[in-house]
Amino acid sequence: MTEKNQALHLINELLADFGDPGFIWQVVALFVCIAIAMLVARWWRRRPDAGGRLSEAGTHLVFPLTGTLLTGIAVATMGSLIHLNLFKLAMPLFGSLALVRSVILVLRQAFPKADWLAAWERIIAVVVWSWLALYITDLAPYVIDAMEQVDFHIGKQRIDLWIVLRGIATIFLTVVFALWVASVIEARLMRMQTLDMNLRMVGVRIAKAGLTVIAILSSMSLVGIDITALSVFTGALGVGLGLGLQKIASNYVSGFIILLDRSLSIGNIVQVGSDSGEVTQITTRYTVLKHPGGIEFIVPNETLISSTVQNQTYSNAQLRLATTVGVAYDSDLDLAVRLMTEAAVAHPRALETPAPKVFLKEFGDSSINLELGFWIADPEEGKLNIISDINFAIWQAFKEQGVVIPFPQREVRLLNTPA
Repeated sequence: MTEKNQALHLINELLADFGDPGFIWQVVALFVCIAIAMLVARWWRRRPDAGGRLSEAGTHLVFPLTGTLLTGIAVATMGSLIHLNLFKLAMPLFGSLALVRSVILVLRQAFPKADWLAAWERIIAVVVWSWLALYITDLAPYVIDAMEQVDFHIGKQRIDLWIVLRGIATIFLTVVFALWVASVIEARLMRMQTLDMNLRMVGVRIAKAGLTVIAILSSMSLVGIDITALSVFTGALGVGLGLGLQKIASNYVSGFIILLDRSLSIGNIVQVGSDSGEVTQITTRYTVLKHPGGIEFIVPNETLISSTVQNQTYSNAQLRLATTVGVAYDSDLDLAVRLMTEAAVAHPRALETPAPKVFLKEFGDSSINLELGFWIADPEEGKLNIISDINFAIWQAFKEQGVVIPFPQREVRLLNTPA
């Protein structure tokens, strides 16, 4: 019997088994296999040590894999006693279910924040089950033959529709697998606290890019496409980079330079021109700065390389802040200095070392201006809020102790007024 007629013959035998009294034993045995597989899956989910990626993968795959194993054992041990055509049909169903769940699991690991996976899960399930239905009904070879008749030529190479679809599926699966491996590498690197964060991010970027390129090239070779045909594409890409994409290429190169020389790190408080904020993300093309007010600035990496960047937390996180208060000329300066210092010392975010200190800044037109300087170690928590708190404390202390904060006054004299 040819391979094309095996699936159809299996269905005919299964239909013939309905009139056999032994068919009930097939149903009972298959029900027992399914029940055992469900119990094993339930035990796996309720294990005390459940957790982690391996446990999550087992939660999705333990039922179909256990069902495939049990049906295979039943066919091997009971095949000589009774007809097991129902088991021979159930095995590919369990296997296809395991394949669908494996692909979806890998997609979730490769794209953890993708919202489109909900729709793709259904599409993948429909494609796999549809192909299985074609295979069982013996229509798959005819569909393949029909697609092979739709062909076209690229240069000297003949390509048909079956090669294209097989290539898309192969490239998709290999790229998804490569991204899943990259996500595993990323998780391992991010747990290495002894390694600098920028070096970990460089390793993640290189792993994703390298594995993706390898996956695409290897999948094209598996399909049978000559990789040398890409020489025209790579040449066009080089011309494009030289003419119109030099800015994009420069940003990518600058991104790797920033990550490698560690001039910027996640959490740094920087200012680029008039834009300032905390570095929340460094990609290969741009860097994201988040202002305390909630505004996020997307700065091209080339700008960070070619311009001056004020990094307030480059070597350490300590930052000096200052506020200026004017007091009347007849005020007790020693008392004012002491009250301002106490207001800074009382704030929990102000550092004890270096200690807050007050300087006589200048003699103004209406007041003596005193500057209070103090240091903080957490600029990412905001600067304006702590300055506001200390100013309120100074205002309250001055009111209680009678220290006057003057306001500008002008005296107008009228000369040569009429009698």
